[in-house]
Amino acid sequence: MPRSRFSGAFASPSVDVIIDMGNPFLNRTVDGFLKIGTVGASRVAAEETYHCIRKGSISSHKVEQTLKKMCKEGAYWGTVAGVYVGMEYGMERVRGTRDWKNALLGGAITGALISAASSNHGDKVIVDAITGGAIATAAEFLNYLT
Repeated sequence: MPRSRFSGAFASPSVDVIIDMGNPFLNRTVDGFLKIGTVGASRVAAEETYHCIRKGSISSHKVEQTLKKMCKEGAYWGTVAGVYVGMEYGMERVRGTRDWKNALLGGAITGALISAASSNHGDKVIVDAITGGAIATAAEFLNYLT
C-alpha cells in the first residue's frame, strides 16, 4: 500500500523594529512596548470592525471612540510588555545567565508592579505576581519546544 509523508517547517514571521536608545535595556523595553502595543491596538481594531460589520453601520463618533480605545489598549499592553521585557533582561544581567528563571522572576515582578499600579493590595498583588511568573515561564518553556 502506498504511503505518503508530509515534511516541512513552519516559521513565524519576524518583525524587527530597530530603535537605538543607546542602552540595550532601553532598546529591548521600547521594542517590547512597540511590538505588543501594536498587537493590542490591532486586537481592538479587529474587534470593533467586526461589531460595525455585524451592526451594519458606522459613524464618525464610533471611529473616534475606536481610535481612543486602540490607543488606550495599545498603551496598556505595550506598557506591560515593556516592563516584562525590561525585568527579564535585568534578571539576565543580574544573574549572569540566560534561562527560564529570568522569565519566572521577570513575570513575577511585572505582575506585582502592574497589580500594585492598578491600586490592588495585599493578596491580589501576590496572586498577580504568581500569575505573571507562571505565564512567563510557560511561554519560555513553549519557546524551548519550538
